[in-house]
Amino acid sequence: VLLLQNTRKNNEYRFMRLRVEKKLNHHLMLPIKLFMGREKSGGIVLLLSVVLAMVLANTDFATSYFHFFEQEVGMIVNGQTFLNYSLHHWINDGLMAVFFFVVGLELKREFIGGELADIRNTILPIGAAIGGMLVPALIYTALNIGTPHTMGWGIPMATDIAFALGVVYLLGNKVPLSAKVFLTTLAIVDDLGAVLVIAFFYTSELSVVSLLFGLAFLAVMFIGNRLGVKNLLFYAILGIGGVWVTFLLSGIHATIAAVLAAFMIPADARINEAVYIKRLKKQLKRFEHEESNDVRTLEEGQVGVLATIKRDTSIAIPLLQQLEHSLAPVVTFLIMPIFAIANAGISFTNLSVSDIFSTHVALGVALGLLIGKPLGVVGATFLMVKMRWATLPSAITKRTMVGLGMLASIGFTMSMFISTLAFDNELWLTQAKVGIFLASILGGIGGYILLNQSPNKNK
Repeated sequence: VLLLQNTRKNNEYRFMRLRVEKKLNHHLMLPIKLFMGREKSGGIVLLLSVVLAMVLANTDFATSYFHFFEQEVGMIVNGQTFLNYSLHHWINDGLMAVFFFVVGLELKREFIGGELADIRNTILPIGAAIGGMLVPALIYTALNIGTPHTMGWGIPMATDIAFALGVVYLLGNKVPLSAKVFLTTLAIVDDLGAVLVIAFFYTSELSVVSLLFGLAFLAVMFIGNRLGVKNLLFYAILGIGGVWVTFLLSGIHATIAAVLAAFMIPADARINEAVYIKRLKKQLKRFEHEESNDVRTLEEGQVGVLATIKRDTSIAIPLLQQLEHSLAPVVTFLIMPIFAIANAGISFTNLSVSDIFSTHVALGVALGLLIGKPLGVVGATFLMVKMRWATLPSAITKRTMVGLGMLASIGFTMSMFISTLAFDNELWLTQAKVGIFLASILGGIGGYILLNQSPNKNK
């Protein structure tokens, strides 16, 4: 009797647990998965993080908020301190290195088989991106030339792909597919341009010895790639413990190390598509003939076949795409929000309008993004079309083109990052942030209005 009662209780418990799991999956996990799978979700999470940072910086939590990111974290070995940096520094040089690593993976994939694979198909957005970087830099420089804050010229050059594409996907079919491809390619080239700007113009005093060690680690990664090494641990140890650390100590920004390390990751799989299909067909045939049962669990033979299929599937995916697929959600929903919370907080408590505009930093950044970006993107596009160097897709009207140029003025993440490299002065940094916020908000609204009125040509 006791055995039957215990069995009944266990069955009831198991049934209740299954019901709870089913409800959790349906009401909690499924909505989260659907949200994370949408293109606009990254922009929404980033926006909420910016709002949170602004709230924390302008309430009673302000002192604790700013003090928290000033805490230092490092290692002590035999009484000596190594890599001792503030939490804010670790976020900008550590976590953001993961962001740039994913950017590097995406760039390599695009160069191999994506939008940048055939230069003839990308001349127009590449030209537009270059125009969209040069004109904002010129506007900022013209307003700040001869001043100590001229180094901020790189701030208005960048486009935030998460926010820009977030606005595009909010509009749905009102934006033609060719326009989405154009903006995506432009943003990819823009990211590449920002990486080069950081590498060549925002590098501190250089330690040649550390740099040479970093290049040596990169060379080992490259040789490993050419020899067919596909082991993740091999590239992780060399990339993080070797390239990233030595670049961090060399004076070149550690995010550049992340991009270079990403280009060393193998882009070919251990088995090609033809071999994988052949193996898969063989295993499926085996599974079909394996003895089955009438319960929920599988027989050992079936489990063995599925394990083989899982292993073959894993080695059929290039390491580059495995890393990109697994790290992209981490970057979008963890690293970027943390970066925004750490950097977007501006305290207006003791900040007056005269303080904001005491220099031309805010004005230069705002006008560089809001006017320079659209002017550079649209101007370069129509110039190339007029010179017959490229052809504008028929679905992209003049209004659509201007709308895309306005969205390109959303420079939040990369512009904010470059501003932390350009300025040590807190007031100038705050002024740059104000300019970024002002331009990004107005550019996003302006782009949305223009593209929302565009006819639907997405066929």
